[in-house]
Amino acid sequence: MAKSMYHYLALTWREIYRGELRELLRKRLIEWRREPTVTRIEKPSRLDRARALGYKAKIGFIVVRVRVRKGGQRKPRPRSGRRPKRMGVYGYAPAKSLRLIAEERAARKYRNLEVLNSYYVGEDGKYKWFEVILVDPHHPSVCRDPEVKWICEPQNRGRVFRGLTSAGKKMRGLRKSRGLRGTVYYKWKKKQSERELKKRHEASRGAREHWQVAEKLREEK
Repeated sequence: MAKSMYHYLALTWREIYRGELRELLRKRLIEWRREPTVTRIEKPSRLDRARALGYKAKIGFIVVRVRVRKGGQRKPRPRSGRRPKRMGVYGYAPAKSLRLIAEERAARKYRNLEVLNSYYVGEDGKYKWFEVILVDPHHPSVCRDPEVKWICEPQNRGRVFRGLTSAGKKMRGLRKSRGLRGTVYYKWKKKQSERELKKRHEASRGAREHWQVAEKLREEK
């Protein structure tokens, strides 16, 4: 079966940090550093990713490239005396992801638009760049589109600031774990199966042995 153009675009972006593509991305990043923090662009850099996230090349849709500084929060060193542990200079990281921060910055600049989704496009030692898809919820072409008209409803206003975008839901822990090891649900399920098999007591081995002796005495009676 023949592969589509978007399949090969996705393969290209997987190898973006190798070979000739790496040099092309390097030239782009040099140009992007000189641009403002929030820049509107004519078309997406990653067309396959944008289309997968709901972008359509028609009136009512725009794409914005946003630059976000990498790393945690910077805080000035206190002048008054205190021990180094309480200086509060290191270890301050926002609970939000950089992608969500980029979406919020785009939404603040374009207040009449709503954030549909966003995706990663590149980074250097200091910054990360994301492209944010924005939609005009008042435009007739959007309100008539059966796939996107849900964003025109009043309950979706300001969705990026209420954690309703994909990045916001991930920050809120609403993504399904699919039974991955180490998650809370996995641990609870493991403990529950041990309780059902009478293998688990929340204390020590001695308490379990005492319970087994008591169980045998009940059977004898």
